[in-house]
Amino acid sequence: MKEFADIIEIGTPLLKRLGLSAITTARELCPEVMVLADTKTVDAGRFEADMVFGAGAAFMTVLSCASSATHEAVGKCAAAFGATVVVDTITEAGKAELLPVNAVFPESFGYIAVHSPTDARLAGNTSTSHIDAVRKMHDRGFLVSLAGGIGPDTLQAVIAVEPEILVVGSAITESASPKEVARWIRDRLPNPGRGWPWDRR
Repeated sequence: MKEFADIIEIGTPLLKRLGLSAITTARELCPEVMVLADTKTVDAGRFEADMVFGAGAAFMTVLSCASSATHEAVGKCAAAFGATVVVDTITEAGKAELLPVNAVFPESFGYIAVHSPTDARLAGNTSTSHIDAVRKMHDRGFLVSLAGGIGPDTLQAVIAVEPEILVVGSAITESASPKEVARWIRDRLPNPGRGWPWDRR
């Protein structure tokens, strides 16, 4: 997959099962591709950030509902490593407002993650409100990482709202031909490789 991916995500279940070795293994297999650790950190921010960035992750996720103290602790650690934090709004999924109107994050926080939770989709929720929410986040000046139910059936709607990061999971991992699905999606992106947080600074 490494020729088609700008970022490899170590998902939360994989991270819980294998720990930091999942990050280090991905770095060994694909040293030229950055790794995101989907930690969904909500507390003990400095400790978790130090662990995953020390293992080689370039990105980690922190829940939007975590305290400002946790955000600050993770932000300082990320800055020290030259890493980037993604604010995960999963606890607000489906709500009219994913973030408070006055939400402010440390400089090392690069993206707002907007997605449809896996369990909700498995339970039959086919809402695409997370795709619609991308424009709202852009209007507020945030870069967006979009995830949840992204694949061939939703790709055109996704491309129309132009998220900076497109997270594709089961459409690839559960495919009989994961490489071909990844190639098909990558070939249809109008501007692959755009939207890095450091490009805006």
